[in-house]
Amino acid sequence: MTGHLLDTNVFIEAKNRHYGFDFYPAFWDWLVEKNHAGKVASVKKVAEELNKGEDDLTDWAEARGDDFFLTPDKAVADAFPTISDWAKNSKYDSGATLIFLNGADCWIVAHALAHDYTIVTHEVRAETIQKIKIPNACDNFGIHCVNPFEMLRHEQARFVLGPSREVA
Repeated sequence: MTGHLLDTNVFIEAKNRHYGFDFYPAFWDWLVEKNHAGKVASVKKVAEELNKGEDDLTDWAEARGDDFFLTPDKAVADAFPTISDWAKNSKYDSGATLIFLNGADCWIVAHALAHDYTIVTHEVRAETIQKIKIPNACDNFGIHCVNPFEMLRHEQARFVLGPSREVA
């Protein structure tokens, strides 16, 4: 595994719920630190989706730039038709396929396939034809997919006040 690629919903949920910029800046600092270490990133299409919000998250994403939000390279461009063909020829209805192919999800999957990333998302597997869920796409391509809390545990994130202590 190269590292973790974060879905749009990871950032939005973090900002709106668990890790607001105003009361949990350590989470956002941790993301930047892990990005510099090559452990956490996202893709350019996610940045484009975040930029629609015109809020603190938009400002944070714009400040990260291409170092955090990866531009597709040749390997990703080569993987994209495989993802696209699967989506078009699968059980999903045409609206679900169109949404998947026009958003960030297909690019995250293509990037993960091309560069052996684990995808991080709040989405869960679902047997529906009305939406292509990232975990379902990952299952099809043998891509590891986890939720944000699994990523934080895997990367041994520690957000503590004062001296560190061991958990019994």
